[in-house]
Amino acid sequence: MNNQRGMLAIISGFSGAGKGTVVKEILETYEEAYCLSISATTRKPREGEVDGQHYFFLEQEDFKQKIEEDGFLEHACYVNNYYGTPKEFVFNKLEQGISVILEIEMQGALKVKERYPETVLIFVTPPTAQELEERLRGRGTETEEVIQSRLSRAGEEVLYMDKYDYIVLNETGRVAECAANIHHIIESEKEKAAYCQDLIGELAEGLTRYHKEGE
Repeated sequence: MNNQRGMLAIISGFSGAGKGTVVKEILETYEEAYCLSISATTRKPREGEVDGQHYFFLEQEDFKQKIEEDGFLEHACYVNNYYGTPKEFVFNKLEQGISVILEIEMQGALKVKERYPETVLIFVTPPTAQELEERLRGRGTETEEVIQSRLSRAGEEVLYMDKYDYIVLNETGRVAECAANIHHIIESEKEKAAYCQDLIGELAEGLTRYHKEGE
């Protein structure tokens, strides 16, 4: 079904679950099928960041105007800067038949799902709490305080995992398998009847006349 719309998929996970690595694997392995949503922000560009590639950089008043115009799938303010997912970019890609991946945290994911129920929510997790802790410690870049903070946050997030449509294991050394599982989930979601209304409509238009002729 080459004329099919793309699927909006949100990938979330605990800090240390490896979701960023998994998303990178998906984009590289299935590059023609997916794109990563580009967020808009009011923060200043960092060295090497390109507008329209890493972020859409907006002035604060322009961002607020887009909020009033309902121009974001979701948005939030963090450390005095606004961040949001522009609708126009996402919907244009979906219409082109490209599935869009949003890598966002749980609160934002649930907001998008509430507004757009057809969105597929995927939560990436290691198989055990012990492995999550080992990954966080294995980074070697964070203090004990930060590690404990991330584990505490994970303890809160686990209570809402059942709000997601799918839970996908990201086992150590098996990133490609995790990425393939997510790809298969998204492809199977696109075959559901509720997502194929355009196809059903086209078939109905062409076949209804046979039903009338046979009456």
